[in-house]
Amino acid sequence: MKQIKHIEKMKINKIYNENCLDTMSRMDDGFIDLTVTSPPYDNLRTYNDKIDETWGEHVWKPIIKELYRVTKDGGVVVWVVGDATINGSETGSSFRQALYAMDCGFNLHDTMIYVKNNPIPLTHNRYEQQFEYMFVFSKGSPTTFNPKTLQTKTFMVNKNYSQRNSASSIKEKGAIRNRNEIVTTKKIKQAFNIWYYDIGFNKSTKDTISFEHPATFPEKLAYDHIISWSNKNNLVYDPFMGSGTTAKAAICSNRSWIGSEISKEYCDIANKRLEPLLNNLFT
Repeated sequence: MKQIKHIEKMKINKIYNENCLDTMSRMDDGFIDLTVTSPPYDNLRTYNDKIDETWGEHVWKPIIKELYRVTKDGGVVVWVVGDATINGSETGSSFRQALYAMDCGFNLHDTMIYVKNNPIPLTHNRYEQQFEYMFVFSKGSPTTFNPKTLQTKTFMVNKNYSQRNSASSIKEKGAIRNRNEIVTTKKIKQAFNIWYYDIGFNKSTKDTISFEHPATFPEKLAYDHIISWSNKNNLVYDPFMGSGTTAKAAICSNRSWIGSEISKEYCDIANKRLEPLLNNLFT
């Protein structure tokens, strides 16, 4: 009954143009099934109203602590994050955030890697950065896990393997091989915890509106996590909604969603991006 009371106070399937702490303050304990987000970490990009300049421990600590409160038992938070390099050293902020989440009560269920197939090349005296962390925090053991799968090819040898001198044998690469000797089959297996995505326009999305924001992650990344850690009609949250990628993926996977976005400009971009989906009965 508590949750119904707050659903009446808070509109579902809406982006709130405010600090995420204000949004979460109106949520009951255990309100959210899944959070998929990427915070404005380490000032790696300059945002339009310089909100990144206020980012630091004093900001992310209360946010992680509040996320623990509003996450259901068995719920999951996917925290996509990277580190800046300052004065020749990576900051390690991502690890500090992961350890603090554990201090708040989360399990570090998995440390996943998001690899960019086509990263922007930079000039450094180090190997080019091609990945970000995807920390999967769970409140207890995850209630839901719908694993992403891969199709692989496997080769099976049939019963005619020994009949090398049969009439159906042919020469292949200097060896005699029976025409029916090798059979190619497909096998489904569970994916690993390193995920690869193309980034950029026509790669991660054909949605030009999303690139009015300087730091979008691939739509498929959000979709894959939403499918993995939630079920249809569950409630998905993004406290840093940005251009609306998490909301779009939630809509396309038949989940309810809520977002927070402190920037009015980015809130407008996200709403413009989502409007065709929200008005499409067949989405």
